Amino acid sequence: MEEAKGMPNASVTTVPLSQGLERGPEQAKRPSDESSAPSEDVLFAAGIGLEKDDPTLPCLTIRMWVIGIAFCLLGSGKAWEYSIPDWGISAFGHHVSLNPGPFNYKENILIYILANLSFLTRLSADVLTEQRVFYGLKAGWGFELTMTLATILFGFSLAGIFRSLVVEPASLAWPGVLGNTALNHTLHSRKNAVDLHTGFKMSRYRFFMIAFCVSFCWYWFPDFIFPALGYFTFVCWAAPNNAVVNQIFGMKSGLGILPVTFDWSQIAYIGSPLVVPTWAILNVLASLIFWIYVVSPAIYYRNTWSSAYLPIQSNSVYDNTGAVYNVSRVIDKKLGFSFNSTKFDEYSEVGQAASSCVEVHWIKKNQIYLPVTYALNTFGLSFATISSLFIWLYLERRHNIIATFQASSLSSLFKRGPRPSLNLQPAYKTVPAWWWHGVLLALIICAVFFVPLALVYATANVKIQIDIFCRIVAGYVYEGKVLANIWFFNLGYISGIKGLAFAQDLKLGIYCNIPPRKLFLVQAVGIVMGTLGQVSTLNWALEHIPHICTDAAPNGFTCPFSRTHFNTTSGTNYGSWAIVGLVFGLWLKRKERDWWRRYNFVLSSALDCSVAIAGVIIFFAVFYTGAANNFEWWGTDVYK
Repeated sequence: MEEAKGMPNASVTTVPLSQGLERGPEQAKRPSDESSAPSEDVLFAAGIGLEKDDPTLPCLTIRMWVIGIAFCLLGSGKAWEYSIPDWGISAFGHHVSLNPGPFNYKENILIYILANLSFLTRLSADVLTEQRVFYGLKAGWGFELTMTLATILFGFSLAGIFRSLVVEPASLAWPGVLGNTALNHTLHSRKNAVDLHTGFKMSRYRFFMIAFCVSFCWYWFPDFIFPALGYFTFVCWAAPNNAVVNQIFGMKSGLGILPVTFDWSQIAYIGSPLVVPTWAILNVLASLIFWIYVVSPAIYYRNTWSSAYLPIQSNSVYDNTGAVYNVSRVIDKKLGFSFNSTKFDEYSEVGQAASSCVEVHWIKKNQIYLPVTYALNTFGLSFATISSLFIWLYLERRHNIIATFQASSLSSLFKRGPRPSLNLQPAYKTVPAWWWHGVLLALIICAVFFVPLALVYATANVKIQIDIFCRIVAGYVYEGKVLANIWFFNLGYISGIKGLAFAQDLKLGIYCNIPPRKLFLVQAVGIVMGTLGQVSTLNWALEHIPHICTDAAPNGFTCPFSRTHFNTTSGTNYGSWAIVGLVFGLWLKRKERDWWRRYNFVLSSALDCSVAIAGVIIFFAVFYTGAANNFEWWGTDVYK
């Protein structure tokens, strides 16, 4: 295999494809690293190890900071290269150039990481939206900024502390970054592709541009012109008044059997299936078939838990009249948004504990009015997943964890003596213990679960959900405290999810030979800028988008992640995701191995990029301006 040449007169090093990508002499060889490391096909397809590293390439350039902070596109980097003169700025004894030569791949990766942090802070924005829209508490910019920063900084710390366990081992591929490395190599490699003598003459760059343009144009159809293509439940169209048909084949309120969709945003709703290992897809598909296609209908049509009176699939909780449960009717705002049992008894008997923030002990007393898929996911599969997570950790990863701790030197912990207590006057109220221990407990839960969650995500590109566990713990610790519950969830669960994203960026930095300290600086700056941008966007959206967080909101701004705290994907999302993943990862990889190596991850990146850009343009050009208000025909209504 021929390697592309490095820059002339540069000191270069290279990493063979089959060699581990660990750094530092202190990192001992972990058991099973070589046997379970990503295959050469995967590394080649992702563009990893095809180029020689040039340590002299500038990373922290002015254009990287300006473009990254402005969250612009890659094209801005090339425009800067061609349009900005090579002027220098001298400060504190250092000379910084405005245009230090060609726009390079390391700048590109750092811009991506910096810009990506704006999306990472969205998770806290979901909780802020829930607090403001559904509970009516507008806490102000100060609270929103500090809570968002606190959550993301803890996740940032977890990623750094456990990087030797979840980032540096070569056996952990982190499939979620492979599309980014493939795109980065495609856009910046001078040779662009290695001659495989297979007959595929099209370069990766040209393939990316064609796929991007085709996908960009096509997305206008399922997103605006012909939305029924995204919800292609043709069986329901043929029998719109048949309840059973719609329950079995429907997408929004049905099980989604025959998962047909022509919308990449639906297929990749839980992540691009083109980068997920085949064994992980088969695992998810088997669970989908058994729990959703077999168990759920059996429970529903036997009317277990009175489920037959409700939709078989929904993201809503219902009262005893069949209407969507109004949580605000059982919350007492005057008592700090606490649960009011008197109002609860007067309104309806509902037993949902996690998403409605009603305590667990009500389940023993009252009827649970939940769609069957919601009930299974919330109370059954969530806890089964947690137990199996730690069993898997012990069976598969205990040797790696022990070896890592044996190779590391743990710092001593310094203890301070207890401070003498202050004898306060009886007239002063003491501070309740829950003001302190709740935050500590949430952070402990987050830290305990972080390593097993990261190991699963690093090998299968699947995120295990522990949000329901955090909700129930919070319901026990903060009995009746609604807002305390959602912020316990924020610290205990969302901090860990953010930590996974930071760890993934650390792996991306290893793959692309980014200096670790420069990557740390970029992430730190991105945290601050992303927090400011996300809180500003949140406040703008809540004040300017009509009917936001309701079913009448334009272009899908229904706030699904703020309304419910379980997996909001449908059977169609998982089914179409699995089908596409198996077609590319199993059938096409075996039949056309060279095509898969050359184009698979590039295609994934092209589809993701084009849909994201098209979605933004369509919203602001068509929906936000009101141009789509009078656009209506059979293709916009048949799936509803």
